[in-house]
Amino acid sequence: MSFRLSQRDKDIIGFINQFRVVDRDSLVELFFKQLKSPINACNSVMIRLYRLGLIERTQQYSPTVYLPVEAKIKKNSQKILHFLSILDVYKQMCVYSLPKKVIVEDKPTGRKGGIEPDRFCIFKGSPFWIEIQRNHYSEQKMQAKINLYEEFFFSDEWKTLHWQPEERAPIFPSVILITPVRYAISSEHIRIIQVASIYELMEKYKSAGKQQREGKPRSSASSSGIKINLT
Repeated sequence: MSFRLSQRDKDIIGFINQFRVVDRDSLVELFFKQLKSPINACNSVMIRLYRLGLIERTQQYSPTVYLPVEAKIKKNSQKILHFLSILDVYKQMCVYSLPKKVIVEDKPTGRKGGIEPDRFCIFKGSPFWIEIQRNHYSEQKMQAKINLYEEFFFSDEWKTLHWQPEERAPIFPSVILITPVRYAISSEHIRIIQVASIYELMEKYKSAGKQQREGKPRSSASSSGIKINLT
């Protein structure tokens, strides 16, 4: 059977493959919102792509959730909610600027037991590793996670990652913890930012920029420090 895919079809399939799990409303927001009847248009396209065997879907969620054809995620897995959380953080970033070099479930060490951030991206000119904590963990466990980042920092392996800028010195990404809980964790070598959402992150930097313009002292780099190019 021959069929022709539009560029939007290809973009949608690629986006689902990249993020692993994408709900219908997110597709409407990202690919169809400029149309007169965005939900109907999205439903029509997704039914066609599903019938062509180019995507998978699960209707155990409402609205429908779409997955790659060869997804290794069970259609009733709790992992689906995790991937939807990663997607939600991406959409929050898109409100301010389109993230670049996005890697879902990044494994920069290339080996088991190393850091495994939920997502890497370059956002407003700065590199970030993002950890999304939907559950409440002990502070010991969270500090152990930060210690792994420090180990990677001292390995110098990060300096050769493919997204590093060619025209200037390598940059170690800041670590954003998306969490409703504030953990007593620290590092003298990497920047850790704890926020409940990207909206909160941007409000912090907006306030910091205002303080700088008014000549007020700024916070030093810490778990809430403000020294990143987000303007």
